[in-house]
Amino acid sequence: MTAAPTTTYDLLGIGIGPFGLGLAALADPLDDVEAVFLDQRDGFSWHAGMLIEGTTLQVPFLADLVTMADPTSPYSFLAWLKATGRLYQFYIRESFYPLRAEYDQYCRWVAEQLPALRWGRRVTSVVRVADPASADGGYVFEVTAETGHGVERHVEKYCAKHIVLGTGTQPRLPAHLQGLEGAGPVVHTSDYLPHRAQLAASGSVTVVGSGQSAAEVYRDLLDGCGTGAGEHRVDWVTRSPRFFPMEYTKLTLEMTSPEYTDHYVSLPIEQRDVLAREQRNLYKGISGDLIDDIYDTLYRKSALGAEVPTTLLSDTEVTAARFDADGAGGAGEYVLTLRHAQLGTTAEHRTRALVVATGYAPTAPGFLAPGLGNLDHRGRFAVARDYTVDDDRRIHVVGGEEHTHGVTAPDLGFGPWRNSVILANVTGREPYATERRIAFQQFGLPVSADPRAETTASQPDEMEAAR
Repeated sequence: MTAAPTTTYDLLGIGIGPFGLGLAALADPLDDVEAVFLDQRDGFSWHAGMLIEGTTLQVPFLADLVTMADPTSPYSFLAWLKATGRLYQFYIRESFYPLRAEYDQYCRWVAEQLPALRWGRRVTSVVRVADPASADGGYVFEVTAETGHGVERHVEKYCAKHIVLGTGTQPRLPAHLQGLEGAGPVVHTSDYLPHRAQLAASGSVTVVGSGQSAAEVYRDLLDGCGTGAGEHRVDWVTRSPRFFPMEYTKLTLEMTSPEYTDHYVSLPIEQRDVLAREQRNLYKGISGDLIDDIYDTLYRKSALGAEVPTTLLSDTEVTAARFDADGAGGAGEYVLTLRHAQLGTTAEHRTRALVVATGYAPTAPGFLAPGLGNLDHRGRFAVARDYTVDDDRRIHVVGGEEHTHGVTAPDLGFGPWRNSVILANVTGREPYATERRIAFQQFGLPVSADPRAETTASQPDEMEAAR
């Protein structure tokens, strides 16, 4: 059974993660935006497998869904604290960084208040169709979505003038760690919590990967390391040259700015790809407090006199993996081939279970009709400065433009600014102010070296030119 569209929406979002949810919250009070948002899940969930007790965001509470666009919004993190009676407790706590579990609860609270959200809708196609309300051959997007399964399956159709793609990313596993079958679990960090007890019970766990997620899992497993009852061994292997902290100095934070994004977008794509690798520590590093906590925990355990059953290996890559059914007295073990980058030497490492912290990869939605969305030479969306991927500037991307826009793409605090740009494009006005300059520094050379001349950025404001 197919439900025919009865409304042409100004905006239709596909995928409701934090960025899509923030866009829905900012669109909600606008009288000139009729919006709907679709997601195949049954409700909002944010990294449920990594909501380890006590872990915090790496950005302050101001980086919520809406505040950086509209500090007066009823959907702010502070509004949630007030509504749930936790504002004074958060104030007394004197920390800018919310717990991860708090952030998830806050997002769920916002989602419950937004009537534009439609859960349990799996989008299967997006095509262009003639706009019946247009006299000059205009078009709209027709979106097909499925609900239910089997005999309960229904098909719905929606029409919209603008599409926003917020389909997010999927867990990424290296090829040599895929398809391993053994006695112990092989778990991506996205699915860590449901397997935590099984991992600890395995007797030995190896965390493979770098960054905050790897560090949080290692720290969590470290609590049961060398404790007698339920004791297990935990090792950490990363190909990064060191267990590097996320750089959080203030002039570096200015790179999450409109000006730096203008500069980054203006660079050749080959140079952007190089920068993406070089700038990992700007947003993929470990919080300094967590690094210190890991060291202090190891120190505390070692002070008891016994050797702590753990090894931390940096600059070390897992190049192959297999399961040895006869290992560990017949219980079976995974055998990892490790290669040290500086030394060029290899060794084998045995473990009963694996936690893979190798991040996420963007997904190219298969529901877009051919020709909808410009692609680069590597098959990625060619995202313009204003976050559109089509010549008519009507298909927008949120959170999938790291290769074109750099460090601001995954940054929660920059999400409201990007959503403000999208809403300005949809409405033809600026419902939320979009700051053009917030940084003290300049990311390109001035036009003139004469200090008496006006210092104008050497790169044009591409977003302004596209308006």
